[in-house]
Amino acid sequence: MTTSTTSSDGLRLTESTFNIVATVGAVVLALIALVVLWTGYQDSTLPVLGTELSLVKGVVGFMLTMFFAIGAFIVAAFMELGWDY
Repeated sequence: MTTSTTSSDGLRLTESTFNIVATVGAVVLALIALVVLWTGYQDSTLPVLGTELSLVKGVVGFMLTMFFAIGAFIVAAFMELGWDY
């Protein structure tokens, strides 16, 4: 039988302070995206900003905010600090 010498560490969402902050930022952005989507669906105004959203504006805001949230999750999972050489 052959054996593999590679191993996967899994996601490093809580490995360092940087990863923890990026994970928390991604979760906050995902929650904001859901609030924007729901506000647009209701044709209501955002609670803090007072901006009135339609369905189209809500979906666009959701997609834009989720783009940054997914990017933050990728950074949190795979980026390593460069100071440990």
